[in-house]
Amino acid sequence: MSLRIYGNRSIKTLPGQETRPTLARVREAVFNIWQGSIEQCRWLDLCTGSGSMGAEALCRGASIVIGIEQSTAACRIIEQNWKQVAKPEQSYQVLRGDVVKRLEKLAGQQFDRIYFDPPYDSDLYVLVLSAIASLNLLAPRGELAVEHRPGLTLPELSLTIVREKRYGNTALTFYQAL
Repeated sequence: MSLRIYGNRSIKTLPGQETRPTLARVREAVFNIWQGSIEQCRWLDLCTGSGSMGAEALCRGASIVIGIEQSTAACRIIEQNWKQVAKPEQSYQVLRGDVVKRLEKLAGQQFDRIYFDPPYDSDLYVLVLSAIASLNLLAPRGELAVEHRPGLTLPELSLTIVREKRYGNTALTFYQAL
């Protein structure tokens, strides 16, 4: 299977429901909100799935994209997708494994944009938001977007909610560091 991203580029996706690509209208909304801040940014993509958000960030000029994904099959697809769209001056890395444990290994780094899209019924929301905050992974003036089911109340912890948007059965909550 495949889907289209920025510039009408086609990327691969896994068949079935193992990974759920971010809907095109949600992707477009995120990149419209973050318009003008992707070029040269450091992008972190959590629960990466097919890698569509990271691929779109690369297409829009992110300097570094790092993705964390549990599924081995998905990691192979992400690698292919990002290799296909990355320019020589851009770097990317796909880390396979548990998102919370992998976040710990990123301590000391900061990201301008973080996109977090876990399985909606997972217990990862509080764990990952806590890890991002405690590890200080969000750069000053950086933003974190969390995709979730509408009606889910997310904690602020030591991050501040700056906007919330709803797109049908998908909601986004945006955070900045305090």
